[in-house]
Amino acid sequence: MSDLESKIQSVIDRAADNSAWRQRECFNLIPSETTPSLLVKMCEISDPAGRYAEHRKMKDKELYFYQGIDFIREVEEEARGELCRYFGCPQVELRPISGQMANEVLFKAVTRFVNRREGPGKPARRMSAVMNHDLTRGGHLSAQPMGSLFNYVETDPGTGKEKVISFPVRKDNLYRVDESRLEELILTHKPELIIFGKSMFLYREPVAKVARIAARCEPRPLLMYDMAHVLGLYGAFQEPFSEGADVVTGSTHKTFFGPQRGMVVGNLGPGHPWEELWLDLVNRAFPGSTSNHHLGTLLGLLLAAVEMNHFKDDYQRQVKSNAKGFAAALARSGLQVEGDPSDGYTETHQVLVRVRHHGPGEQIARRLEDNNIITNYQALPDDTSFLESSGIRMGVQEMTRFGMKEKDFEPLAGFMADVILGNKAVKEEVVAHRQRFLEMHYCLPPAEAAPLAARLLAGIFPRADYGKKFADNLIRQFTA
Repeated sequence: MSDLESKIQSVIDRAADNSAWRQRECFNLIPSETTPSLLVKMCEISDPAGRYAEHRKMKDKELYFYQGIDFIREVEEEARGELCRYFGCPQVELRPISGQMANEVLFKAVTRFVNRREGPGKPARRMSAVMNHDLTRGGHLSAQPMGSLFNYVETDPGTGKEKVISFPVRKDNLYRVDESRLEELILTHKPELIIFGKSMFLYREPVAKVARIAARCEPRPLLMYDMAHVLGLYGAFQEPFSEGADVVTGSTHKTFFGPQRGMVVGNLGPGHPWEELWLDLVNRAFPGSTSNHHLGTLLGLLLAAVEMNHFKDDYQRQVKSNAKGFAAALARSGLQVEGDPSDGYTETHQVLVRVRHHGPGEQIARRLEDNNIITNYQALPDDTSFLESSGIRMGVQEMTRFGMKEKDFEPLAGFMADVILGNKAVKEEVVAHRQRFLEMHYCLPPAEAAPLAARLLAGIFPRADYGKKFADNLIRQFTA
């Protein structure tokens, strides 16, 4: 075997082993991940994956700068239509390739908008103040000055820190906003942008209340909801546009079971005080932040949006039910589950467990991984820093899609308690339990999906005979 063949063999062998381990032997409980369906994956590697389709509106015409992209132009328009239907909104910008980029595109657009509102002749400035969730209280990194908000909010000369005001939290439940203090904070600090949404996310956000307060501000702040974690639960968990939110951002690969991308969704219709922001945002998406916007995953997103619109109701209902069931099972197993037990601990896909008395969060997460239970350690609201994380954060969305119901999380909770409380080795039992959940749900079943995947695969190969052999083998594997 040549050196080239040996290196390629090593990469392929390790990739195949890793895929088999994660897909067939592990319970994947990280709340920011998912496995797309077979057909979505096949779309991601089809021909558009290597292409460009830069475009922007010039003189009321959408101008494309490459040839050979009629198909992908149709795909982008169709995906926008499916997602407008999903959110019940008029505007979707799909070119950001991550949720963090989607947020940064919006921050750039808001900064441009507020400067234009200032009028000509005045020096450019950043946003005067922003309200968000503090990072240590579950706020998303991308909405922090150390994340995408970097360079887009003014600095307080007295403190040397950015003018970012955090949502207040209740003393009796650090995961809920203290709504009694919102009015004073908003009217005192007058933020130009208010950001809802978290990465440690158990409960609904007070969108309607903040919208009523914001309506009294002049100028009125923009209400943004970063739904990255709960995008796939839109409507069943919370419907921000009906409560007064102006824009929604998010990534498309957490509870929304698509490929890894981002989007900005708008409800800025005629007469809205921020109506002109949408044009700023579109121009910041391209040419401001992207050139190639990863057309393979764009095609995959279209198919994922079709799946989501068809299976949404059943999928969302099961995710929410599974999260509550898993949380209750963990509590019965002797683990300290965060949140309020009177409301089932959670309203989203996420479940949080406090492990401080059994070891550092990082150590516990590694111990669980050694037993094929994949989670992530998390700083809880009363931890001093992420370096001393005392929590384990989990999400049920991926295993829900692999067919797990409430009762199926009961044994898993027991395995986790064995590992966390007793430091027991349960890997063999975990692998055996996972064998019951290998077929993906909320998409076409394998017998129907395999011929379609084979057709996509055959088209990728320049030599038709190679493509046909791969396709025939794929159909045999999935229909056996």
